Amino acid sequence: QVQLAESGGGLVQAGGSLRLSCAASGRTYAMGWFRQAPGKERAFVAAINWSNNSTEYSDSVKGRFTISGDSAKNTVELRMNSLKPEDTAVYYCAARHSGLSAILSLRNGNLFGSWGQGTRVTVFS
Repeated sequence: QVQLAESGGGLVQAGGSLRLSCAASGRTYAMGWFRQAPGKERAFVAAINWSNNSTEYSDSVKGRFTISGDSAKNTVELRMNSLKPEDTAVYYCAARHSGLSAILSLRNGNLFGSWGQGTRVTVFS
């Protein structure tokens, strides 16, 4: 069973930056980040498709967050800038372990077969 190891997260003042990292123990074809704020459902944040290195972002983080990674090492990183209190959530790394179309949207969490345990990000004003 593939395992995902997340690191990063923490407490930061609004306007600050944080970096999340995730490493998968097996081969991946896409990796992404989702988040769940208190009292809300899990929501897509960003993803990267290794087939063409295309990236996708939710509207709420576009322009502030950057996803990058290394397909050979099965690692992904999320750089979060200009953080806002509404970014406060538990962030989950996700990985897909089978091929997929380069044009397929990765916003659906059901496309990912492995999930990390989550890392908490708290942004205070």
